[in-house]
Amino acid sequence: MGIENRMEFEVDGPLLTDVGGTIPSSVLSTPAMIQMMERTASMLAYPRLEPGRATVGFEVCVKHVAAAPEGTRCTARVRLEEIVDRRKLRFSVEVVAEDGRTIGVGSHERRIVEGVPR
Repeated sequence: MGIENRMEFEVDGPLLTDVGGTIPSSVLSTPAMIQMMERTASMLAYPRLEPGRATVGFEVCVKHVAAAPEGTRCTARVRLEEIVDRRKLRFSVEVVAEDGRTIGVGSHERRIVEGVPR
């Protein structure tokens, strides 16, 4: 365990929300933040899997603790903490802004599935 992955991204386009016009400027949406966490975890696991296998998200438990305005550079970071029964992958996850602020933090689980063509 203990292997890590990171993915840098800019808060723009489909990653944005203004919460239906209820806030004055667009920020990183919670679903988009989770998407970046999941993608980073998936990309950590995928190259290490046997052919014909992939992972699917199973559980996400995160807190979105700070806003990331449009144009902010962020990094999604994941760390594989545990493998259970050779198919359950447990990750710690976080998104951090370029200024060091934590945007989101939590945990994520993925399951290894078979029957996926490469």
